[in-house]
Amino acid sequence: MKRSTVLTALVSAAALLVAVSLASFSLAAPAVPTRTLELTAIAHVPAIPAGSHELRIWVPLPYKGPDAFQTVSRLKIESPVPYRIDREPVYGDRYAYFVVKSPQGEKPFDIRLSFQIERFEHHVSLAPSGPPAPHVEVARYLRRDRLVPIDGQIAQLAEEQTKGVTGPIAKARKIYDYVIASMHYDHDGTGWGHGDAIWACTAKHGNCTDFHSLFIGMARAAGIPARFQIGLQLPADSHAGPIASYHCWAEFYVKGIGWIPIDASEAWKHRDKVDYFFGAIDTNRVMFSMGRDIRLHPAQNGEPLNYFVYPYAELDGKPFEGITHEASFRDDTAPAQPAVIATGH
Repeated sequence: MKRSTVLTALVSAAALLVAVSLASFSLAAPAVPTRTLELTAIAHVPAIPAGSHELRIWVPLPYKGPDAFQTVSRLKIESPVPYRIDREPVYGDRYAYFVVKSPQGEKPFDIRLSFQIERFEHHVSLAPSGPPAPHVEVARYLRRDRLVPIDGQIAQLAEEQTKGVTGPIAKARKIYDYVIASMHYDHDGTGWGHGDAIWACTAKHGNCTDFHSLFIGMARAAGIPARFQIGLQLPADSHAGPIASYHCWAEFYVKGIGWIPIDASEAWKHRDKVDYFFGAIDTNRVMFSMGRDIRLHPAQNGEPLNYFVYPYAELDGKPFEGITHEASFRDDTAPAQPAVIATGH
């Protein structure tokens, strides 16, 4: 055989090997759906009332961490008042902390927060595959919260709904299905929106906080670690505009798999996606914080925060509700390379 023929054959074989390798990599690590956008949030701070001395403000920042399934860049905070960025020690929630003293606060001002974020779909295989998820400390996520008990009515309900069911995934699915079947999503009357699990299972309606408080309480009562996450909801059918409301979801933990996301309230609204939202959440959200009963640092004088998605303030040591807020977004339409990330942890 001629030398040129041998060389051609070797080059062809090498090219085939590269193509097969790339195809194998593509099959092993498919591109994950993402959404990239610019987000702006503005807190409108009024003038300090006459006779007051000090206003303290904690402004939540987008969550950063291995469990967030989002990357944050170009964070910018604009304010005439100095601030520092701090982190809550239990859940890792981040925030900017401001202290406004008289006479500095005699005039109203704005705190403007802007950043770019890339949000990844979080989709978990419910069957263990590959190396097991690294061990995480889950004790906190088996205990009660102030509005999410794990005894009494909640424990009885969890026992009834999981009777005869074995395995944490099967039990979590029974609880998830029960919440969707028994609850109704609406904003009618009063009492909704606090994430009160007892109220939710009695009133049987409410918003995402109520749906997921009931799920978390029942899961913990059944011995399944579960945790709460909250942020802002992005319109799925719009590329820019105001953000109307917050949104929350939950995760439960299974040894060997890791944290598994669920979104019972979105599943209630989109019945064709009930199976999808058990083990997956979409890209139409930005996470700001994790957990309930949050103690900030420096510590607030008031009660632990029920949840933390909007600015919290105290005037002379007492909770202050005079700050208003608004948020808007714009999708980044520039072409981007498909992102590949690990899921399931």
